[in-house]
Amino acid sequence: MQVQAWQMVAPGAPLERVAREVDERALPGDRVLVEVAGCGVCHTDLGFLYEGVRTRHPLPLTLGHEIAGRVVAAGADGADLLGRAVVVPAVVPCGRCDACRAGRGAICPRQFFPGNDDHGGFASHVVVPSRGLSVVDEARLAAANVSLASLSVVADAVSTPYQAIVDAGLAPGDLAVFVGAGGVGGFGVQLAAALGARVVALDVDAGRLDRLLGATLRLDAAGDPRAIRGHVADFAKREGVGSRGWRIFETSGSPKGQELAFGLLGPGAHLGVVGFTREKVSVRLSNLMAFDATARGTWGCAPEHYPAIVELVLSGRVVLGPFVEERSLGDAPRVLEALRRHELTRRPVLVPDFDREESER
Repeated sequence: MQVQAWQMVAPGAPLERVAREVDERALPGDRVLVEVAGCGVCHTDLGFLYEGVRTRHPLPLTLGHEIAGRVVAAGADGADLLGRAVVVPAVVPCGRCDACRAGRGAICPRQFFPGNDDHGGFASHVVVPSRGLSVVDEARLAAANVSLASLSVVADAVSTPYQAIVDAGLAPGDLAVFVGAGGVGGFGVQLAAALGARVVALDVDAGRLDRLLGATLRLDAAGDPRAIRGHVADFAKREGVGSRGWRIFETSGSPKGQELAFGLLGPGAHLGVVGFTREKVSVRLSNLMAFDATARGTWGCAPEHYPAIVELVLSGRVVLGPFVEERSLGDAPRVLEALRRHELTRRPVLVPDFDREESER
């Protein structure tokens, strides 16, 4: 089979369109070939392409780790997946090493990260492990009026904040504060609200705050940090939450956002670090000691959580449509550049259409 794809050849260099052969009849036993329905574009892809973040696989490499599609060929271990619609987890642990057996698949040394460990989803097809794929009921997908392509964002933008929420032990009635309400943060707000939390959202973009679903209180993150903390404390008091046990999620991926999130720590609070920046951040770590607080990073989401996340989407408790924009995979270079320049208000999902392009030429 000939796979059409875009590949990164060097940091900062334009993506190149390529065709490469995949022998679908000779897949390893633990691999499947997925026909890509859609692949979301993430800031991590921008980090690889523009910011000097290194991929684990040598270049050239096809990027893209938010993938949904259909299994069209399979090795022996994935034969039961043939023809099924699936979401491919952005992080697939091996399931056998010491880290996996200890329940820490996020640090599995043999994990598979498409678009990083091997070719990813900016392509017509992708070869991925059969392990951990989340099978989607297409009848329910149609009934929910959700496209398989748009469901690709579950693979990172929705599942990663879900993992952070699980790690934080968020319970109904808790206070959840999201610093950064863009793609990941916006979906995190929806998730926390769907799980019964009282949700505060902070962002520097007023339009982004206006478009949010699930936040009871929305605050300008560019304000004075002490005043912001005061507003959050007043809200917590009105809601009967109090000052203890706040669950704070840093989803901005900016130095100021991370400093603001850390500054919101109080007695028994938990800080979930989801955003990523290469910049240094200045915080007083002693606050963790003084408040008996915790801080934890989140790398991807355990595949076993995906069915619950997909169910939240198909049941309508988490909404994708207003926050996702399907774009032609043929426009991938322009889409990544527009995202880099902050010109897009919705998360782009690249939909393969090479066949249509060829017929129009």
